[in-house]
Amino acid sequence: MPDTILLQRDGPIATVVLNRPEKLNALTKPMWQRLGETLEALSSEEDIRCIVLRGAGERSFAPGNDISEFENERSSVAQARAYGAIMRRTLQAFEHCRHPIVALIKGICVGGGLELAANCDLRICGESSRFGVPINKLGLVMAHAELRGLLTLVGRATALEMLLEGRVFGAQEAKAKGLVTRVVPDDQVEQEAYAAAQRIAEGAPLVARWHKKFANRLANPTPLTEEELDEGFACFGTEDFQIGYRAFLKKQKPEFKGK
Repeated sequence: MPDTILLQRDGPIATVVLNRPEKLNALTKPMWQRLGETLEALSSEEDIRCIVLRGAGERSFAPGNDISEFENERSSVAQARAYGAIMRRTLQAFEHCRHPIVALIKGICVGGGLELAANCDLRICGESSRFGVPINKLGLVMAHAELRGLLTLVGRATALEMLLEGRVFGAQEAKAKGLVTRVVPDDQVEQEAYAAAQRIAEGAPLVARWHKKFANRLANPTPLTEEELDEGFACFGTEDFQIGYRAFLKKQKPEFKGK
């Protein structure tokens, strides 16, 4: 059996591949678990500066969970609860991952696939990509942990529109709804996604991690502590700050060290 979650590396950029092209990369319980474990491991690596998440092949990012698995893995409340715990841990791995994550989206991105993309930091798709959450036709709900990323991304009204209607729609509408960051011609998706990843990787890695951390924290209405407010100025004590501003004054390209 081929590995359904692949990890590839190119310097500071790691690529995680949903690898079931014969099933359009439909997600299974073991895939959810392996994906979460992979992101947790990558988050702890200091030399990683950006992660790209993609589906294998040209036709699909991911169409959601493999329905043929439901009879054995999600046919009761108890089974669904156990399955959902794995999904929740994986989605938390996206949220807690220190490194920026770019979703490279070709073709279908619906259901659970859209949940994964919504929990990435950037989403770049092709003009023919399709989006939606048609689970009302299956008698399924998007549980709280799964809904959180979508709700944070597009807001209550748009999230409910998608869930209540169950309509599948195109890339331009997805862009208008705020689901995707950028829409490019189909033959340029890979080029643009990796160009974005490279721009991220060339920036100061501590700054990227702080910005992601701050954005996540500000989604919580709880007042910031003094310690949290002070962290907003910690960058001035880093070696990368010294490298960055001096390189700017000299009109040179900075070579950040992540320190």
